Amino acid sequence: MNKDKIKVGIVGGAGYTGGELLRLLLNHPAVELVFVHSNSQANKPIYTIHTDLFGDTNMVFTADLNQDIDLVFLCLGHGDSSVFLQEYAFGKSVKIIDLSQDFRLKKDDNPFVYGLPELNREQLKKANYIANPGCFATAIQLALLPLAAQQALPSTVHIQAVTGSTGAGQGLASTSHFSWRANNLSVYKAFTHQHLGEIGESLHQLQPETKTALKFIPERGDFARGIFVSAILESTLSLTALQTMYTQYYESHPFTHFSEEAIHLKQVINTNKCLISVEKHHNDVLITSTLDNLLKGASGQAVQNMNLLFGLEEKTGLNLKASAF
Repeated sequence: MNKDKIKVGIVGGAGYTGGELLRLLLNHPAVELVFVHSNSQANKPIYTIHTDLFGDTNMVFTADLNQDIDLVFLCLGHGDSSVFLQEYAFGKSVKIIDLSQDFRLKKDDNPFVYGLPELNREQLKKANYIANPGCFATAIQLALLPLAAQQALPSTVHIQAVTGSTGAGQGLASTSHFSWRANNLSVYKAFTHQHLGEIGESLHQLQPETKTALKFIPERGDFARGIFVSAILESTLSLTALQTMYTQYYESHPFTHFSEEAIHLKQVINTNKCLISVEKHHNDVLITSTLDNLLKGASGQAVQNMNLLFGLEEKTGLNLKASAF
């Protein structure tokens, strides 16, 4: 094994987030991928599940867990990571980045740092355990953090956000079949989506005096990957002031960019970027944000957190080309 590289394992490597993480880590210049764990696919070549990796790796999925690693990514289903860590203990020197929702909310006994670099960059550099944010949560928080940092969030924000079918995971469901999803649009979990808790905690971290009600309507879109958020709120700040606020907040963050022009989904697909734009009509403000739910909304952000954790340049292994068309 190369002692100069970060030795990494993946638990739960057969799903969408595990597969996307594999693609990134196999090409990461500072990583040695030691194992990819999957109980359901053990002993099968990785390329039999992630067929686009045929010719890129001859690794096989394993049911065994190698302790000789520096970092493990948990790409398990929601509720499964906490059970897994109760049943299996890694050594104290092994750092953990969990991509489920199990450790995102603050509790007295929760040792995980919330892994949104645009909010907690310095804490992440010193963390042992990181809870990677949700995809909707990342897109919505990045749309609102600059306002919260200036104590400028109003009491209510209305949010509509559309996600691609990969956001539902790889398991089949009636609403993820192509014949149902194609040429279709639907609302789900209106006002009750599970990401609201972590969004609320992050906004409260920056603006503790005002509790903002988030009226969130998630929608299923007729596309495979990506999230597009439209957040509407009232503000007396001028458009110029808002543009300055967003530009200054994100000027030191390499993946989140403010655009004075209208943004669209294809600008970010297959990248770790989030783009944000603001419009103002009288006192009504529209904030749009867009990202790839499998990259900046999941596996790309996990690698970004790994880079921070091990003192690497934040963009290492994440200089990805947008699909564009």
